[in-house]
Amino acid sequence: MASASMFAVVALLIGALIASVPTSVQSIGVCYGVIGNNLPSRGDVVNLYRSKGINSMRIYFADAQALSALRNSGIALILDIGNDNLAGIASSASNAATWVNNNVKPYYPAVNIKYIAAGNEILGGATGSIVPAMRNLNAALASAGLGDRIKVSTSIRFDAVADSFPPSKGVFKDAYMSDVARLLASTGAPLLANVYPYFAYRDSPSAIQLNYATFQPGTQVRDDGNGLVYTNLFDAMVDAVHAAMEKAGAGGVKVVVSESGWPSDGGFAANADNARAYNQGLIDHVGKGTPKKPGPLEAYIFAMFNENQKDGNAVERNFGLFKPDKSPAYDIRF
Repeated sequence: MASASMFAVVALLIGALIASVPTSVQSIGVCYGVIGNNLPSRGDVVNLYRSKGINSMRIYFADAQALSALRNSGIALILDIGNDNLAGIASSASNAATWVNNNVKPYYPAVNIKYIAAGNEILGGATGSIVPAMRNLNAALASAGLGDRIKVSTSIRFDAVADSFPPSKGVFKDAYMSDVARLLASTGAPLLANVYPYFAYRDSPSAIQLNYATFQPGTQVRDDGNGLVYTNLFDAMVDAVHAAMEKAGAGGVKVVVSESGWPSDGGFAANADNARAYNQGLIDHVGKGTPKKPGPLEAYIFAMFNENQKDGNAVERNFGLFKPDKSPAYDIRF
């Protein structure tokens, strides 16, 4: 019979082996944009997600081909309504019901629709449509018997937060965000936030260290407001959103990072080495959460592919983890 000490040694070895197993990618999704004329078919894209073990996706409109390809894939989905539909859905409960009947009911639950985003980075006067659209979509989902299964939110730009440094000073700039926060608190839905340390670094390279922006060691920043210590800019930005939610009276609302990434070409600090460091760092980090909110953080990398028809600065066309031929833009480990 083995001695008690031997059993103890075996238990320790098993514990060490379990601890060394890499964390799964269940907290990481990847956004699937289609603004390109050379991208793979929807079916090939879904197969690529599955082959890489990526089990969450975001799409930016109710793409029938993508939704069909996602059937029974097991991939969880953020489904955007498309910004061009926001005003119509906000203005009419009937429009919201039609949208749900056309774009949700035919696919769910074979397609695991997790969240519906009522607008992406909405600005200006259009922000007045966000809460009415969310309310109408919630009512439409409830009428369809899906109100407790699919959560409705909106996806905000990070600059909806003012005074984000130190993170504890985070507060929303505009009054409409208080209405958004209260609605999310009442429905149990998360806030979707697009968080890009790349743009913060690009705009202030003299104030932000590259290693701090790309999850590399060597920099620590203390928040004098609460004593928390930050080793990367991503955490600091996400916790500024958490602080803003608290000040809006919705501190219990979860934050989901609906976009984050680093371009591999096209502009300042946009190269494969930095993109690899940032995106691999994000994949490896999200299971830990942030100093203010420890625990797994749900986040979506932008984006699956380089998109050659995107408008704006050249970096916008070079956020992809993969090239259109499905080869990696650079080495990345899921």
